[in-house]
Amino acid sequence: QKMPPSLPATINIREPRWDQSTFQGRAKHFFMVTDPRNLLLSGATLEEARRVVEDYRAGTVHPGLTEDQLWRAKYIYDSAFHPDTGEKMILVGRMSAQVPMNMTITGCMLTFYRTTPAVLFWQWVNQSFNAVVNYTNRSGDAPITPSQLGTAYVSATTGAVVTALGLKSLTKHLPAIIGRYVPFAAVAAANCINIPLMRQRELKLGIPVTDENGNRLGESTAAAQKAIFQVVVSRIGMAAPAMAIPPVIMNMLEKRAFLKRYPYLNAPLQVSLVGLCLVFATPLCCALFPQKSSMPVSSLEPEVQEQIRKKDPWLETVYFNKGL
Repeated sequence: QKMPPSLPATINIREPRWDQSTFQGRAKHFFMVTDPRNLLLSGATLEEARRVVEDYRAGTVHPGLTEDQLWRAKYIYDSAFHPDTGEKMILVGRMSAQVPMNMTITGCMLTFYRTTPAVLFWQWVNQSFNAVVNYTNRSGDAPITPSQLGTAYVSATTGAVVTALGLKSLTKHLPAIIGRYVPFAAVAAANCINIPLMRQRELKLGIPVTDENGNRLGESTAAAQKAIFQVVVSRIGMAAPAMAIPPVIMNMLEKRAFLKRYPYLNAPLQVSLVGLCLVFATPLCCALFPQKSSMPVSSLEPEVQEQIRKKDPWLETVYFNKGL
């Protein structure tokens, strides 16, 4: 029997499989990255994927390995191991845990929003989860110190709780449907606080900017501001459908006899609706902006522009990793 031809060792598995200059390509990539089924993979499967990827990067192609198997191993590896340190990431902090964790937390925030203790508890749970995610997916270039992590955590939790309680008191005399949107406003406010604080080192010192071929040209705070703005927009976008659509449906259902007869179905129904929204919103909002973002050299700080002009006078665009 004829052996299948050996896979060439030239496939660039450091980059995503699909064209990242198109929204469709980015969406396909993030549907793979955020696939919750990756959480169910055994330790042996993860280690096998790590072995295939690390061997391939070192130039060793396993006999009989197909291109589809290689890409599958790459996405399994990326789902569980930190890209800079190579360490296995905390289970709940992985991108594949985003949908199941967020659907549970968001569903509970939307269900238990009527009392102050419930608002306090679920906003605290949500920001604790965000802190774990931000720490787990930290950049190797700009590590987060325990004090930065603590400051971001306390500030985001305080911001979310103050916003939630402030809006809750304002909506007392308004229609019930308005009160259901308080958790979304609180989450949006917390994202605007949490992400810039978590990445404050980048805002102070800048992030690496490169040419099209990945050659490092310097560090830019203007690029850091654009990157953080894009991430904040993506995170708020991720939360929007899950926190905007279920309240309308639940408000209609609560007026009907079904939920009055079976009130214990309120929370499971809410969590399921949120989960359905998040399965699509999470990868699609991650894909709103390219991971390898770009900006004109003329938009950078004058000193960085000067630095780049010395290296390449004709360069018009620089690239940077926006983060997640």
